Amino acid sequence: MKNELNIVGIQAELVWQNSKQNISFFEEQIKRLKTPVDLIVLPEMYSTGFTMHPEEVAEQMDGFTISWMQKIALEKQAAICGSLVISETIETPSSKNNGNALTTNNYYNRFVFVHPSGAIQTYDKRHSFTLAGEDKVYSAGNQRTLIEYKGWKICPFICYDLRFPVWSRNNNQYDLLIYVANWPTTRIKAWESLLKARAIENMSYVIGVNRTGRDKNNYTYSGNSLILDSFGEILSDLEKNTIGIVSATLDKAQQEVTRAQLGFLKDMDSFQISL
Repeated sequence: MKNELNIVGIQAELVWQNSKQNISFFEEQIKRLKTPVDLIVLPEMYSTGFTMHPEEVAEQMDGFTISWMQKIALEKQAAICGSLVISETIETPSSKNNGNALTTNNYYNRFVFVHPSGAIQTYDKRHSFTLAGEDKVYSAGNQRTLIEYKGWKICPFICYDLRFPVWSRNNNQYDLLIYVANWPTTRIKAWESLLKARAIENMSYVIGVNRTGRDKNNYTYSGNSLILDSFGEILSDLEKNTIGIVSATLDKAQQEVTRAQLGFLKDMDSFQISL
């Protein structure tokens, strides 16, 4: 178990639907990391931008991008994570088509966490962003994922999930919340406020990694990536519209002492979520 966790988030201007160029940029940024790092966090759909055309960019789980993540994790001996567009082939039994199964492709906005060993854990975005039509082209997830890494329990979410506090409810299950996003400048105050709220209400460290720049749909993104402690205090941030890195050393023992002293998580209401 590791009490201290060194984390970084890379804020970048993404090139529209150009995975090789985006990955090349992130690889260069990762190579420049000089201090020891345990966890590297990349934005939502970091290889393509927030596209509603998954058929043009989707990869399988054994595709180029995840293979690259495994290579980086091995070289740096650090976990690396972020979301990307994944395609899975679904076969459905059918009495038609001469009795052959019908084959369809399902697309997912999938958070992928790669351990230094190359092992993979995933989370599929639960809350599709209906304003952009994400629900029309991507299949939503229905399960949270709890990642155990170096003695830390980590709970990942994607962008729009941030607006729904019940989905991130902490029953003392995790130590770190991760939010990766393509969150537009027009609603950036909500991004900052909600990240702080999730940290405070769940008594948890939070890292939120957003993108910068302008996408093909003319939406602008100012970044504003943050790392917060369980009081919602900023440990690391970036000025808006900058490309760069947020980094912090998280102290698990300190957070556990705070939880024990204040006891807020013990006083929560009990309820169940219907999926």
